[in-house]
Amino acid sequence: MNVKFKPPAGGFSQIHGKCISLVGDDVDTDRIIPARFLKCINFDSLGKSVFDDDRKALKGNHPFDLKTNKGASILIVNSNFGCGSSREHAPQALMRWGIKAIIGESFADIFYSNCIAIGIPCFTLSKESIKIIQRYLENKDLFFEIDLIKSFASSKDLNFNLGIKETSRKMFLSGEWDTTS
Repeated sequence: MNVKFKPPAGGFSQIHGKCISLVGDDVDTDRIIPARFLKCINFDSLGKSVFDDDRKALKGNHPFDLKTNKGASILIVNSNFGCGSSREHAPQALMRWGIKAIIGESFADIFYSNCIAIGIPCFTLSKESIKIIQRYLENKDLFFEIDLIKSFASSKDLNFNLGIKETSRKMFLSGEWDTTS
């Protein structure tokens, strides 16, 4: 697991964090959290098993295993991220690893809704902008400050206007996403 898990609560307008990139289109929920981990009684232990099969296949060279990505909390992805089965375990596993926001080209609808329900904003950017970020991350660390009010991500070197559904943006700002707050 990346960090000690602390669930989000209530409304928020800013997210600060180190970026981690996962390159590839159509990353499905079966890859994010393999089916054998769905038998859990609660979601607490899922963070250590996120991308388990991919990580084993890459023998320590998966982005979620690299020491340079320790402490990362903003995931950068390509198109159709979270496709496949509608398991809520996938965003739960990402959140428990330490992911607080995801920026990608596009998201599967159910995955997007499951992320919103647990407090993970999913932002969209063009394919070109995602490639710029992913190329940048090949050589340097990138820390973004995401402003939900302006839907804007900024860093020392890169700045982007982010896309997010207006209803989702308002839910995060007001805290309405959090049904228990």
